[in-house]
Amino acid sequence: MNEALLRSLTPSVLAVLVRRGADFAAAEDAVQDALVEAVRVWPADPPRDPKGWLVTVAWRKFLDQARAEKARRRREDLVDEEPAPGPAPDVDDTLQLYFLCAHPSLTPSSAVALTLRAVGGLTTRQIAQAYLVPEATMAQRISRAKRTVSGVRFDQPGDVATVLRVLYLVFNEGYSGDVDLAAEAIRLTRQLAAAIDHPEVAGLLALMLLHHARRAARTAPDGSLVPLAEQDRGRWDTTSIAEGIEILQSALARDRLGEFQAQAAIAALHADAPTAEETDWVQIVEWYDELTRLTDSPVVRLNRAVAVAEADGPRAGLAALSELDASLPRYAAVAAYLHERDGDLPTAARLYAEAAHKAPNIAERDHLTRQAARLNARRRHD
Repeated sequence: MNEALLRSLTPSVLAVLVRRGADFAAAEDAVQDALVEAVRVWPADPPRDPKGWLVTVAWRKFLDQARAEKARRRREDLVDEEPAPGPAPDVDDTLQLYFLCAHPSLTPSSAVALTLRAVGGLTTRQIAQAYLVPEATMAQRISRAKRTVSGVRFDQPGDVATVLRVLYLVFNEGYSGDVDLAAEAIRLTRQLAAAIDHPEVAGLLALMLLHHARRAARTAPDGSLVPLAEQDRGRWDTTSIAEGIEILQSALARDRLGEFQAQAAIAALHADAPTAEETDWVQIVEWYDELTRLTDSPVVRLNRAVAVAEADGPRAGLAALSELDASLPRYAAVAAYLHERDGDLPTAARLYAEAAHKAPNIAERDHLTRQAARLNARRRHD
């Protein structure tokens, strides 16, 4: 098998499929399937025209995918048109399905996509829109995930750590269509906490409650984002905050610290401050140090840089930021904020505009664009 030949032919085969009208993502999947077939067939039966063989097989694969996609969408439409089901036993197997969908053999993104489709009730189109990818690409991702777990029995599901990760990611998806994913994730985490005596399950539940308590204050009437420091704390749900803090304190008392407990502790310090100015940033930095030790996550270090700036000044925050890779998601937004705090408005405005260009969603893009416009207007006025 000449792997170099396959690699060299791949771009031209892909180009042929695109010229024939195939969507790029679907064409890429079809070419990959054709390459797999070539690896299987060519050693025993090498073709006289390798490129022609690959084009023919890839085009067939694409047509098969297109037909399967059309059939899948029709099945989803038929499900939507079905009448409401009759009475059913009062048994909720949702959490069990989460364990299956969160099988360790799946990547986190595939596990979340499969869970949203199979358990969350979202259509493939809705999930694709949430992930900003073509619908056909998401359909392929979900199909592969289904094939991966097709042989997994319900008595051999994923582990608790994987389920917690998926629940957290589903919670962070927020709200999509008529499905309130955040509320559903909280409901299922409550079930898991009732079934499993584990401090990290309690930590995740506390974290969700503390974040969800700020839901009403996160957006303005026009739908624009409201930063934490500017939120009306009178609109926070104090009942959820009290419950989250109580659950967290009980989990921390067991002295088995995990990343969700540490995140919840940071959220609790924000929730406990009567005003933004009274936030205990020194203690928040200490918790970020613990979280860094637990996860060694560059995203955690990015958030820690903000906390350091609030505790010790923007220069300290910029020094912490300088140790990180500038390609990190939201790096430019954090850098813009810290440079603004340090008085460097031209650099801050430029970075806000850069961050807006990279923003993962419209609300965040609009917020960052307004920040850049605000600084540019201020500079012109000065």
